[in-house]
Amino acid sequence: HPRDGQTTSWTYVGCFINNETEHALSGTVLYDFRKMTSALCQDTCSESGFRYAGLEYGAECHCGNRVCAQRARGEDCNLDCRGEKGSPCGGVGRMSVYRVEDRLPGQRRCEGNQTNHTSPYDLDYYWVYSTPVLDATCKERRFLPQKSSTLVALSSFPGAGNTWLRHLIELATGFYTGSYYFDGSLYNKGFKGEKDYWQSGRVICVKTHESGQREIEMFDSAILLMRNPYRSLMAEFNRKCAGHLGYASDVHWRSKEWSEFVDSYSSWWMSHALAWLRFAHRLLVVHFENLQKDLVPQLKTISAFMNTSISEERLLCTESNRDGHFKRSGSRSLTFDPFTPEMRARIDEYIRTVDKALRERNLSGLPQEYMPR
Repeated sequence: HPRDGQTTSWTYVGCFINNETEHALSGTVLYDFRKMTSALCQDTCSESGFRYAGLEYGAECHCGNRVCAQRARGEDCNLDCRGEKGSPCGGVGRMSVYRVEDRLPGQRRCEGNQTNHTSPYDLDYYWVYSTPVLDATCKERRFLPQKSSTLVALSSFPGAGNTWLRHLIELATGFYTGSYYFDGSLYNKGFKGEKDYWQSGRVICVKTHESGQREIEMFDSAILLMRNPYRSLMAEFNRKCAGHLGYASDVHWRSKEWSEFVDSYSSWWMSHALAWLRFAHRLLVVHFENLQKDLVPQLKTISAFMNTSISEERLLCTESNRDGHFKRSGSRSLTFDPFTPEMRARIDEYIRTVDKALRERNLSGLPQEYMPR
């Protein structure tokens, strides 16, 4: 039923699959990890001109003009909205979808395909302000002066630090990076390439989490950013449960939610890496851990791969501003290991598989700290 002052009414359509291979709605995304409600999500989507609103994980709101995924069992949408007990807000990889029934004349409606896609995995790092002003030497950034004829992907699994590497690439090269998705909060924090259509040719590389053959083959070359899956999984679960600055509680780590998350996401960590190794036309593999330890040589390798030169001055400036606004605030150490022996056995097997695939392509294997002892 319409709420007071509301111009639209909504009908519950059902519970749908929403995961790495099937995105139920592909319009826009809003996160509110404290007070998400179905009404907040519906109003947001309606005001943006979308016909469908979907809620996932108790805290994520997705909008779109058509549902592009298979129906799931109704009982799979079993998580309450953060701000509204008793109101279903999807589940793990499951979305509660609503359809708008009426609208006032003149209300804006978006027609057809959006040129930008939006992924549920938009932010891979945690925002706090640690340096109020970037050094003037490297804060100036611009779009490419001439349209690039090659499209370079900056691909990673969620939680691997994609946004941090974009920050480093922008400082070092002086050029904006783009995204296959659109995240307004990233745009507002200075990633001006975020609003550009991903195939515009005006950005130096394009963020993506996709792992389908068709999506991979659309890029001429790719930088694949990899991170220890144990770290990536914990970073992404923290983000899903508590937002970009928060930490999941012990209750979350001990919940069925966490084990289901590890089930679906750990195999995706492996399949994402294997797909890029198999289908990318030209590939540079970068390890998050090596970037942390050895920043300048890594950035030189990346810039050479993108056929861009970096001045020593900019490299020094990037080094001194390496964290930008991306330093996790403090660290909450868990009092127990959230990974069960069964989880570890499975993840270690995935690590071995990816390590073998890298070596078979004459690339360096995974860093030693990934390897099961």
